[in-house]
Formats: sequence, C-alpha cells, structure tokens
Amino acid sequence: MQRLQDDYLTEYRRLKLTRDSEGVLVAEFHSNGGPFTFTAQDHTESVDAFYRIAASVIVAAEGATFHDIPHFAGGIVPGDGIFTTWSYRAGAGRAETFLLNPQPLTARTAHEWGVVSEVVRNGKALSPARELAELYLKAPEVTRRNTRVHFMQPLKERIVREVGYGLSLEGASAADLVKSMQANSEPVARKGKSA
Repeated sequence: MQRLQDDYLTEYRRLKLTRDSEGVLVAEFHSNGGPFTFTAQDHTESVDAFYRIAASVIVAAEGATFHDIPHFAGGIVPGDGIFTTWSYRAGAGRAETFLLNPQPLTARTAHEWGVVSEVVRNGKALSPARELAELYLKAPEVTRRNTRVHFMQPLKERIVREVGYGLSLEGASAADLVKSMQANSEPVARKGKSA
C-alpha cells in the first residue's frame, strides 16, 4: 500500500509529528516545547490532525491529566463527539461523570478506564510507544490496517448516529450562552429602555 503523504507533519504549532523509517508516526503535544496546555485553537487543530493521522495507541506520562472544561463547566452541551468517544472507551457512566465534573482525570485513572494503553514515567512515553509500534509492525500491513478498521468501525457508527444531534444540542446551548453573555454586558441605561 502506498503511504499517505506527510505534508501535514509541520502544520500544527503545538503538535510535533515525526515519522521514522518503518512508517511509525509519533505525535507529541507540547506548549512551546514544554508541558501541553489545551486551548480552543488546539481543539480545532487536534481534530484536524487526528482525522489525518487516524491514531492508534495512546501512551501517557504519569503526570498527564485529562479534563473537559470548555463544555458543560463552560455552559455548553458536550455534543461534538466527546461523550461518544469517552463513553466508547470508558463506559457511559464514567464518561458522564468525567464530562460533568471539571476536575482533571489522572493518567492512571484514564488507564484503569481503558482510555490510555499504558502509563509511564514523565518524559519516558516515547520509548514504550515505539516498542508497541514495532510489535504491531511485525504483522502484515493489510492485517494491521484491516484490524484497525475493524476496531474503529463501532466507534465510527456511533459517531455517525450520535454526533449530528449532539452538535445541534451543543450549538443551541452555545447560542444561548452567547445571548446571555451579551444581555449581561449591556449598559444599565439600555436595559431599562422600553421597546
């Protein structure tokens, strides 16, 4: 099979992408070379990047945390696929708890929930990820690719079934949030004026 072009490897400001001679793609998040702090722009870029990458295995450093502040805690329905994805990996009850509570989820807990494949010491995530990739590369390419397709098909079906409606709910809540923020920022003289 022909390898996809790697023209996207340098397109992301806080996502370092490299591919080795065996074809293993490594994605490393960073904030100016240091620990990664997720922003709204990173949200947009990571969706695009992982769509292009179609990533496989997640290895997290023990200091890594996961949280979802922009959605429910920020006043917006988590309907863009985050509930679908987390519930697929961790279960619906755990996903609900995670998304309703803005507290960080540790890498260890994410591992226990099945979201992360392996937790390693800080600064040591790359080596185990490469070892797993080397193990997977021992299987024939068609086997690797078709296994991935088989594993991801149930999640893709759920995304198609759930995310369109979820996005409409998220959009309605975001529009209402903006409306209420605008109403709260109107000058007092305008608020008392009758129409």
